[in-house]
Parts: sequence; C-alpha cells; structure tokens
Amino acid sequence: MVTTVWVLAFVCMLWVLLIRLPAGSEAHMPMPYMIALVPFMWIPLLAVAVWSAAVQAWAPMCLCLAWLTVACDSAIEYRMAKLPKWMAQPTPALKLPVGPSTEPMENAFRAARKAIEEAAEAGHAEDRRVMTLNCRYGRADAAAIVDAVRGRNIDVLALQECNDALVGRLNEAGLGAVMPYMQQGEGKATDNGGFNVLFTREEPVGRQLSAANIPAADVPAMTLMIAGREVTFASAHPKSPMRGCPDWSAGIIGLSVLAQEAIAEDHDVAVVMGDLNSQIEHPSFRMLLASGFRDASLTVANGRHTTFPSWLPWPRIELDHVLFTPGALPVDVESFVVPGTDHLALTATLRF
Repeated sequence: MVTTVWVLAFVCMLWVLLIRLPAGSEAHMPMPYMIALVPFMWIPLLAVAVWSAAVQAWAPMCLCLAWLTVACDSAIEYRMAKLPKWMAQPTPALKLPVGPSTEPMENAFRAARKAIEEAAEAGHAEDRRVMTLNCRYGRADAAAIVDAVRGRNIDVLALQECNDALVGRLNEAGLGAVMPYMQQGEGKATDNGGFNVLFTREEPVGRQLSAANIPAADVPAMTLMIAGREVTFASAHPKSPMRGCPDWSAGIIGLSVLAQEAIAEDHDVAVVMGDLNSQIEHPSFRMLLASGFRDASLTVANGRHTTFPSWLPWPRIELDHVLFTPGALPVDVESFVVPGTDHLALTATLRF
C-alpha cells in the first residue's frame, strides 16, 4: 500500500514538472494535453495525500501537499488582485525568468502602466473594447456575434475559423454597419479550421494580410491611431497540437515577432487576440509572453477566464487570449457564451 502511494505521488509530481520543460521541447504528443491539465492536478494530488495519511505514509503525503501548491500556482497568479498585499507576492513555479534580458521589459511595463494611470486621472486616456472568438469552422451564430458587438460596445473584433459563408451571414446581420472596416487572411492549405478576420469601427491607418509568418492561418492585422500611438491589432490562431505538435509550438512562439516589432518602435503598441491553443502552463506560451507581451486575464487578475470547451461549465481551460505590449493596460476581462461554437468569446477593455 505504501509503495502504491509513493508511485502515485511521483507520477503526479512528474506530471506537474512538465510545465518546467524548455519552450518547444513540449511539442510532442501527448505533452501539450497533459500540460493543459496541470491546473486540475490538485485533485489527484489531494486524493493521494489523503490516502497517504490514511495509511500513515507521512512522507508521500508531504510530497503531494508540496506539489499541490505548485499545481495551484497559476490559480494564485490569476487571483492576485484579490489577495491581501502580504500574500500577493510572486510564486516560483510559473513566473517568467527575470534577468539581464527581461528586467528592461519589466521596467517598460511598469513605466507604461504608470503613464496610462496618470493619463486616466487627467482625463487623457482612451479606452477600446476588444473581442475575440473561435467560430468553429464558421458555425458560430452570426446574429449573436453582432448583438454582442453592439451590446458590449466592441471596437475591435477578432474572429478565427471563419469562412466566406460566415462573413456573408455577419454582413446580413448588420456587422458592416457597426464595423465597416475588415481585414481577413487568405484561405490556404495551412489554415486550421478556416481563416482569421479582423473588424474595426475606426478607419485603420495601416493593414497587413499577415503580420506573422507562422505555420498556421494568416494573422491579419490593422493599425489604428489611438491616444497618439499606432496600435496594431491582430487576429491569430496557431495550430492545435493534433494538427502537428512542432507546428503548434512554432506558431505560438512565432507570434513574438509582433512584440519585437512594436518594441523596436518606441511608441507603437501591439495587441494579439485569438485562440492561441495554449495557456500559461505551456512553456511555448510563456516564451511568447517573455518576448514582450502580457496577458490581459493575468494582468487584471480577477480569476481565469476559461474559454474551452463551451459545453462544460467545469473543467474548462483558457485557450483564448488578449495579449498586449507596453502602452496598453487592461481594466476588465470577461468570457461569455456565443451559440454555435465550442469556444467562449473573450472581451477586454484596453486603456491607452
């Protein structure tokens, strides 16, 4: 019996340790899916700890309880805004590396946040509402999407897994009257479920068919002039692991080019929205963040905004994201159901 609990404890520990793999090395089946389940590993860890206590195996019990805190680390990160100040300290498991290469970026985000907060106090900041949705092979309810755009005052809409039929239904539902400007990627063999599309209320000052060359659907982008800055919005959808793990990882990491280009231009901001088929536990996603992005859901820190699958209230995972470079500040994030698709929509208010 004691041997069994030791074996189970080590299996759980090794499972949780997958989050510490170097970025890209997790691009082998079934590791992306195993890593996606790490936020729920507290369940078997707690069960093994209770079993260990029942058989008086105190060492494996302590091991399970210690690794339970590691498995729950991301949950703490997503709740930091609600914690007392003495508790809201960085936890070690999932934090991005801080060193000579990343400290300047940390300083840039802190300086940008302070500048935006001061501008908001002076009444000079500008807000934009953004929304992203995976449309499940173009099956999402077009009328519901347009209703959400109108009811939630969305300024920029990013859609993934679109097709011509869905774009036609959106126009019939009146999206063009609300958001007359559109940029879509070209349909091609590397698309994963359809092409990506971006819609805006404001006339863009620039457009790109694809802002990043990744092994997946094009990443259409439009640049708007907001608060005296050029802000580039992009709709992205890296491949899922089942379509090829190496392409999955390369697609996620490849989006870092948008952060690098924005940072190279001192006053530019990049916002990437979409189904990124990854979450904070995935090393490839953390490498993308380390390139110069922050995640809106993590920054607002009022809990995970899980988005997949839509038909299960629990357990869900957080695959859809709104990422931003220094110069933007999220002030709220929300996920909600749109009929006809297996993903929830994700909205955020970004302040510039």
